[in-house]
Parts: sequence; structure tokens; C-alpha cells
Amino acid sequence: MTNAYHPDSALTLNAWQFPASIRHQMIFALLDALPMNHTLLLINDHDPKPLFYQIDAEQPGMFSRTPTQEEDSLFFVPITRVLPSATE
Repeated sequence: MTNAYHPDSALTLNAWQFPASIRHQMIFALLDALPMNHTLLLINDHDPKPLFYQIDAEQPGMFSRTPTQEEDSLFFVPITRVLPSATE
């Protein structure tokens, strides 16, 4: 299924289903394992701006993201790896 929320190469994470205490840790583990030019579709119950600040501070330029889309009180954000990881 390909659309604005779910590119063919997207891994989907419904982050709002996990305890807040582990969300960022889990998201960063998935982003670290994400291959070049692949996408993590993040779905959350609030605008993930604090996460974006953390990504930009810790891994500047490694990921691109499209603007957050809100639908039914959920936020959908495709995050794509645009630079190779240290292990690639």
C-alpha cells in the first residue's frame, strides 16, 4: 500500500501504544536500524516535536521527514534515512 502516510518501504510504529517511558528509546533503536532510503512511519497521539528536536540534535542530517499530518487525533510522520548509518 503506497500513500502519503505509508510508502512501500515504510516500517510502521504506533508509538502511542507503548509506555511514554520507552517511546524515544524504541524509536531511536528503529531509526538506528533503518536502512538507507527506507522510512519509519511514526504514528503518535501527540505532535512529536520534542522527538524531532532530539533527532536533529543527536543525528543531524541523517533523516528527512515530511510535515506531520493529523487525522482522528493521531499524528502521522514518515521519517526517512537519507544518510548511511555508521555501520553501512
